[in-house]
Amino acid sequence: MLTKKFLSAASIVLALALLTSTTNASHTWGNYHWARTANPIPLKVIDSVSNGWQFELDTALDEWNVSSKLDMSVGSPNDRNRTRKQCRLKAGQMRVCNAAYGYNGWLGRATIGIDSDGHIDQGKAQVNDSYSSYWADPNEKRHVMCQEIGHVFGLGHTSEDGSSQQTCMDYSDDPASISPNQHDYDLLDAIYADVDSYNSYDDESGSVEGGVCNAPPGKGCNKGNAGVGLGADGSPPTGVRVFKGKHEEIWVASRPDGGLWIHHIRLVPDEFRIVR
Repeated sequence: MLTKKFLSAASIVLALALLTSTTNASHTWGNYHWARTANPIPLKVIDSVSNGWQFELDTALDEWNVSSKLDMSVGSPNDRNRTRKQCRLKAGQMRVCNAAYGYNGWLGRATIGIDSDGHIDQGKAQVNDSYSSYWADPNEKRHVMCQEIGHVFGLGHTSEDGSSQQTCMDYSDDPASISPNQHDYDLLDAIYADVDSYNSYDDESGSVEGGVCNAPPGKGCNKGNAGVGLGADGSPPTGVRVFKGKHEEIWVASRPDGGLWIHHIRLVPDEFRIVR
């Protein structure tokens, strides 16, 4: 028991070291990426957004798909109220949701699951409708949607000080910061340059594109969500906070399979905070 606790703590410390050492330099999450044997990644997206966010989701997917490393498609739309509220993860896929998640201090939240080999094996992006006054600016809707989806590929932020790099991965209010820029595409080219020995993405049938699952036993498309430590409601543990900045927080939890859950939280600006 002590050994397991030590290893869990050690994995979180390692994640912190990776995150803090690389995020500011190249805005990546410790070089985390989806495993794949070839590019581009045919990543399935579960569309769990309401009509009020459909334009922003569709636009973000189209813009990120400009990258030669990505080939996302909506494979399983499901925008029922309960589904959007729960926003459950699905192994090998990305889900995008909006709902009124409450006055909890965050506007956007991205979660990625990391398998024991250090690869992303699932993810989700959420936007919080409770702060409706913030979303009155249509540019900010596009900015945050684009940013949270970018996190699910392994990208971090280009800056923490509010300066503009004219990318949705910054924290500025520049109207030009609502889409990926060329640096984002170049960074995806870099972190997805070398292919892997297996695929950690999946399609709706539980196998990779072409109907063949080549992942090792218990990984990627051969794993599902067994043994990854999801709660009874299908949500991963939040874990411990390993970073807090003016605009963001990062939380990390260990998984029973030796992997990690990493949550990136975009905080609500002080002027929009509502205390309940």
